[in-house]
Amino acid sequence: MPHRMFGLAFAALALLSVARSIMSDPRFTAAPAATQTTELAALTERLQAHVRKLAGEIGERNVFHPHALRAAADYLRAQWASQGYQVMSQSYEAYRVRSENLEVTLPGASRPEEIIVIGAHYDSVSGSPGANDNASGVAALLELSRTLARAQPTCTVRFVAFVNEESPFFARGEMGSTVYAKAARARGDNIRLMVSLEMLGYYSDAPHSQHYPPLLGFFYPDRANFIGFVSNFASRRPLREWVAAFRSHSDFPAESLATFEFVPGVAWSDHLSFWREGYPALMVTDTAFYRYAHYHSHRDTPEQLNYPAMARVVMGLQAALTTVASRPGRSQ
Repeated sequence: MPHRMFGLAFAALALLSVARSIMSDPRFTAAPAATQTTELAALTERLQAHVRKLAGEIGERNVFHPHALRAAADYLRAQWASQGYQVMSQSYEAYRVRSENLEVTLPGASRPEEIIVIGAHYDSVSGSPGANDNASGVAALLELSRTLARAQPTCTVRFVAFVNEESPFFARGEMGSTVYAKAARARGDNIRLMVSLEMLGYYSDAPHSQHYPPLLGFFYPDRANFIGFVSNFASRRPLREWVAAFRSHSDFPAESLATFEFVPGVAWSDHLSFWREGYPALMVTDTAFYRYAHYHSHRDTPEQLNYPAMARVVMGLQAALTTVASRPGRSQ
């Protein structure tokens, strides 16, 4: 997730949208049901293994470290192949380095023409091993595809690992999700929703561990113990559907906001590319630099993350995706 400056004016404008778009519920940290304990423990271990591989063993991965970028792509390819998927590559050149978006597809049983895209970027910013940003999102992506491989959704689900989300590519033509979304629009793909998994690994119950742009803190909790769902106004209907599906299957605290795209942080990931092509999209995030002190630094390492909490989030997302992808009709 790229970093940008922001001001009080933007926050004041954002405040105008909060009254209608906030959908919060009481925060609590109850333990998951006993029947989920074994599955949750296994998921926790797999998520940690993915993050350690990408951010620990491979480390900083971007066009300035092309060998590491290729190693990350190869790891994703191998993981998806082991899950039984055929991996497709969308290859292009950026800064004279071969870059790849990787995709696997689960065809819909009754409405294959309708598509849900679940995506996460696998590159990291210069100078950072990128454990939370965004090995955590990629780890979740791999575990979502693992679960859905055994499901039979009514619509088609695509899992996509995007390259080149970070600077100097963010919001530019060489950004991996921009390349992907433009190609999808040119083909006429009927993408009913794109979900961007962006930094899912850091949580804290400490008071005042969560921060916001000025004024927004009056409406949201001061503890960084929740997962956030964020969209623009055009995507507020699928946002509500996803939050409701998540909450119906998980007791992990969740907050949501549909607001202006220029509010700091709201558009700072791959979902922006889909908004620009007219597709509905939302971001799932731990709120990045609003709570995570190691954002875009060399300290963004695997040991900083809360894997048990992350596993609970991913388990909730697995159930929500299965539910939404199996419903009749469009979610727009």
